[in-house]
Amino acid sequence: MSETAVEQNRARRRAQEHLATRQAILDAARRVGARDGARHLSLRSVATEAGFAPAALYGYFANKDELLLALAADDLGTLSRAMRDAAGAAGAETRLAAAAAAALKLLEETETLATAPAALIAGEAPEAERLFNGRMIAALRTLSETTGVPAGSRTAQIDVVLLAACLTGLAVLARSGRLAALGFAADDVLARLDARFSSHG
Repeated sequence: MSETAVEQNRARRRAQEHLATRQAILDAARRVGARDGARHLSLRSVATEAGFAPAALYGYFANKDELLLALAADDLGTLSRAMRDAAGAAGAETRLAAAAAAALKLLEETETLATAPAALIAGEAPEAERLFNGRMIAALRTLSETTGVPAGSRTAQIDVVLLAACLTGLAVLARSGRLAALGFAADDVLARLDARFSSHG
């Protein structure tokens, strides 16, 4: 084996080890978030959970915001898959309602997505923000494709963003118990969203 091939193999192995360690850190962060809440997550608690020295995490994540955005970006990927699966299993007339219900369920259950706006406002993790933004665009595209809300024009793209904002806000209200306190059920609001946006199909 040539020296170049040996170096390429080493570089490939290092990259694989880096990705595996990064994933182990994200898995540990999920466990800490599930146990203590994502808002209370710290690099130190994640390092302890992962079995690393706290300083070792800085080779993977510069700060808590970067870690939270990485978790939220992963969750946006999960959200896209859930919407696609739900819409695929539904009939043509109920695709939007099925995808919206799947999105709402994940948004309610996933605290990392709820904490992402604070991390984005802080603006201390530009690389993580780019990843998050890319996944957010992909989720919006999936929402458009799976629900049949076209995104061919600027106005139609605004409708998709509006639908996503409605689902996100609905998740916040449902998660906090405010939707029930207002006397509404999520299904009623989803039905209204379906009626409003299905007319664009």
